[in-house]
Amino acid sequence: MKIGIIGSGNVGGTLGRRWAQGGHSVLFSSRDPGSDKIRKIVAESGANAKAGTVQDAVQSSDILLLATPWPATKQAVADAGRLAGKIVIDATNPFLRDLSGLEVGVSSSGGELVAQWAEGAKVVKAFNSIGANIMADPNLGGQSALLLYCGDDAGAKAAVRDLATELGFDARDAGPLRQSRVLEPLALLWVSLAYAQGYGREFAFQIIKRA
Repeated sequence: MKIGIIGSGNVGGTLGRRWAQGGHSVLFSSRDPGSDKIRKIVAESGANAKAGTVQDAVQSSDILLLATPWPATKQAVADAGRLAGKIVIDATNPFLRDLSGLEVGVSSSGGELVAQWAEGAKVVKAFNSIGANIMADPNLGGQSALLLYCGDDAGAKAAVRDLATELGFDARDAGPLRQSRVLEPLALLWVSLAYAQGYGREFAFQIIKRA
């Protein structure tokens, strides 16, 4: 699979490195592909990784991971240009800057806004409700961390499910893209438990079913 990373911070860097090390062709995009930060990420990712512009990522990839800070997301989508037909994994969260709540919620979501901005793209909300440390290793005490995803295109969701499963997640379909309205508050819950409530970052959610 050819994967383009838009937003090479903790989330984009971690997922991109793992996918590249797993055999996928990964392009980390940046306004400055030659920066020390991008060169370091590419070197850590191995022979399957390279750097380029956002346009390079769009043109050369089957799937795009959008992992930008929320205030930069709309512009990042605009910079990407035409995304019709592309699978876009939306790992963003519309957090307020002080993490006290969400900029978008109840009647819409960040995921739905991304789908509007990226007209014609097959948007799947995923990798937004846990920390990058869990993405680096989703095995917690022998149990796989839950990875919820949602979207409106069955084929796109299947592709994202497979990418998550390869990384070791228990990937579960949460429904259509409007379910971003509940997955994004779940992300805020993870953050508040990790920091404000003192749980720390080494935990994940899970579905437990009665036999």
